[in-house]
Amino acid sequence: MNVRQYFLAMVLAAFSVVVFAHHGYADRYDEENPITLDAVVVEMQLINPHSLIVFNVRDEGGKVVRWSGHLGSGTNLRRNESWTKDTLKPGDRITILGAPTINGAPDILLARASRITRTDTGEEIKNSLARGIGGRRF
Repeated sequence: MNVRQYFLAMVLAAFSVVVFAHHGYADRYDEENPITLDAVVVEMQLINPHSLIVFNVRDEGGKVVRWSGHLGSGTNLRRNESWTKDTLKPGDRITILGAPTINGAPDILLARASRITRTDTGEEIKNSLARGIGGRRF
């Protein structure tokens, strides 16, 4: 392999890392069929690159199931939606609308078209439904 071929191979390898580093959601979440969950917050991680809410939900049989909700970056939530580490605290009751996983795992996408409301007061903590997904709304 000459120097030119080696250089080209390195450029292509570096480019492929950048292209595949950020993941899409289409193969993991059912954005066409959103669900609503009544939940109790266990933990919120306001971090980058994606923040996370861990919460409990009672299933139809009354069993408590631990779920996770994936949000955008902590930086964007702080800057654009005024979130702080105290926006959601353990024990807070919330109602969530978002895209469930395709495989049925207890995980929900909240980074795109979603809504989070305080169950007790009706206060909207997050509402990105107006933006929708590619212009779509739930």
